[in-house]
Parts: sequence; structure tokens; C-alpha cells
Amino acid sequence: MTLVELDRALRKLRLSGMADVLETRLRHAQAERLPPLDLMATLVSDELRRREDRLLARRLKLASFRDPDRSLENFDFDFNKKMNRALLFDLATARFIQQREDALFLGPPGTGKSHLAQAIGRAVIQQGYRVTYREAHTLLEEIAEAAVDGTRKALLADLATVPLLIIDDLGMRKLPHTAAEDLLELIMRRYERASTILTSNRPVDDWGKLLGDTATVTALLDRLLHHAHVLKCGPKSWRTKVQPDLRTEDTSK
Repeated sequence: MTLVELDRALRKLRLSGMADVLETRLRHAQAERLPPLDLMATLVSDELRRREDRLLARRLKLASFRDPDRSLENFDFDFNKKMNRALLFDLATARFIQQREDALFLGPPGTGKSHLAQAIGRAVIQQGYRVTYREAHTLLEEIAEAAVDGTRKALLADLATVPLLIIDDLGMRKLPHTAAEDLLELIMRRYERASTILTSNRPVDDWGKLLGDTATVTALLDRLLHHAHVLKCGPKSWRTKVQPDLRTEDTSK
């Protein structure tokens, strides 16, 4: 079998990770006089690495992060020094998913809640878990629309099984009138079965007014906080820091 034929056969077997480096690996093996077993081990490692990279890329795409480049490494912990860094890096190990625990990130706008939630999501994906990210208003609009077109049951079933669901920015936008009941049903389906990260710029005491149903919110929080890690973000806003200093022009001169 020629090199061209071997390349064609590997691609037919869907071993493109091997095919892409085959010629380079053969030349290296000849130059270093590698035993056949070592050459095969290297090619298999190349294939496995390619498949892992593709799986990671696919899961990152399916997560639908708003900011897919967010990570703990590019977060400025020095800006708000009281941030519980140990908790965040513990969440990044994905142990909380194995234990089916939740996390709640609370704080004023601009304090890094969304960045950190997506960074944890990215770290969790790298450890083999599926993640779904939605801004709160988008998620609740999707559920409301699914109720109209008859796909609500299927949508909730899918959302209930993803190992990590990130619901971002609760309180930033106006929500559908069914928001409280829909959010409660979703949290009930996931309770002690899968993990949820929820971020909000509103303290939990305000959620009853925010969602328009105090009794439903009480039931929601009872489940959400039962096995939850609570991270308080802030108090300083990163956006305020990076904005240019705006001064009112003196027109009296």
C-alpha cells in the first residue's frame, strides 16, 4: 500500500487525526529508527488528541456561551480582592456536578458574575461534561414560546438532563408573566439530579417582586439553595473602572 493509498484508507476509516500527521510521523520514525510499536502508539495518540479537541470544540459550540473566551485565567481577581477565589477554583474541578450541587453568583452589574459563570462552564466542558448557557430572559422566552408551539415538554426534558445549566443575568430584563412558574418547574426537575449556576444582580429577597409570585419564588429558592454554593461578587464594577473619566464641560468661561 502506498502512502497515498494509506492516507485514503485512514480517512475512509475516519482516522483523520492519523492521516493528517502520517507522513511527518513516518519521516520522524525513519530518522530516529523508532520501533513499529512506538510509531503506532504515537499515531494512536495523535488520533485520540484530535478527537478530544473536536469533542471539546463541539461541546463549546453547543453550550452557546455569550462570551466563549471567558476563563478563570483571564479574570482579574485583584480588582475585587474579597472574591472567594478558593470556591471558584473548586467549582472548576466539577466536583459540584458529581455531587449534583448548585451555585448562585450574586452582586451588582459589572462585577464579573457572567464572566465567572462562563469560565466555570468552560472548565466543566474540558472535564467531559455537557453545558448549556442561557441568559435568563432568553431561556424563559424560549420556554414560553415552546408552550405555544407544543414543544414545551420536550424542551424542559432536554434542559432537565444537561449536567450543568447556566442561567445568567436574572433581573436584567423584563420577563414573561409565566417566568416564576417556568423557572420553578425547571429547578424542580433538576433538583438533586443535575447542577445549575444562576447569576443575578438582585438579592434573593427581591426575587418575589422581580418574578411577581412570592410563594413560587420561595419554593424555588428552597430547592436552589438547599445544596448551593453562594458567591458574592463585588462591590466594585469592572465596567466603571475601564470607562474613560467623563467630566462635564465648564461652559461658564
